[in-house]
Amino acid sequence: MLLKKIYFSAVCLLPIHIAFAQLPQDSRRAGGIAVIPITAEVTQIFYEQSPVLISQEGVQRYAVFGIPMSAPLGTLTLKTNHKPIEIEVKPYQYAEQHLSVKNQDYVNPKQEQLDRYAVEAKEQNDIYRSFSQSTWTQLPSFIRPTAGKFSNSFGRKRFFNQEERAPHSGLDIPAPIGQKVIAPADGIIIQTGNYFFNGNTVLIDHGQGLISMFCHLSKIEVTKGQHITQGELLGLVGNTGRATGAHLHWGMSLNNARVDPQLFIK
Repeated sequence: MLLKKIYFSAVCLLPIHIAFAQLPQDSRRAGGIAVIPITAEVTQIFYEQSPVLISQEGVQRYAVFGIPMSAPLGTLTLKTNHKPIEIEVKPYQYAEQHLSVKNQDYVNPKQEQLDRYAVEAKEQNDIYRSFSQSTWTQLPSFIRPTAGKFSNSFGRKRFFNQEERAPHSGLDIPAPIGQKVIAPADGIIIQTGNYFFNGNTVLIDHGQGLISMFCHLSKIEVTKGQHITQGELLGLVGNTGRATGAHLHWGMSLNNARVDPQLFIK
């Protein structure tokens, strides 16, 4: 009888494991992701006018919600066409990072540099707020965009030459100049360019408000509007823009919230 129970449990667990294969990790903190099972009645979900991604995993549908870095602790409410969804944002302690920058323009930019940054920031924020219909129903899996050790730098409170700046909104991967950077998942190149702080940059639209960003490249190998598949070359690691050394800055934005890219990697 015991053997029958063990066998039955193993068979039941297998489909559950497959259903979660493509989903990011659930981490309900500022800068994290909430993976929420939803019923068939729920067809639209919004947070502060931003649509929330919905993925079909086997027979179950999920809302995949990016929690903003600015989200306060406690209950956060998502609006739907059915019943509101409430999630609990939990405490999470991010580290501090003190960096020495030789070029003072990157610490206290001149007015013309600030003007340039304002234009670039608006361009990028417009992309983050965009929501394109996906060609997929099941959220695609993600792979590492380049080789190297993750620095766990996401969310760190940063100090440049002892002056406090905004928390780090991406993940840094130290790597030599010229190392290949590849697409972590399928998508469309929504923008490329050279930005004041980010240097040579590529942005990919993966669908339903999921955007990835790759900064400080030494070379860009793709063009705006290009369809890209997982593993295709995006560019080469560099140290352009505000960088204290050669590395890839990998950012992820979900429903206009910057979230920890490590949550997409199994």
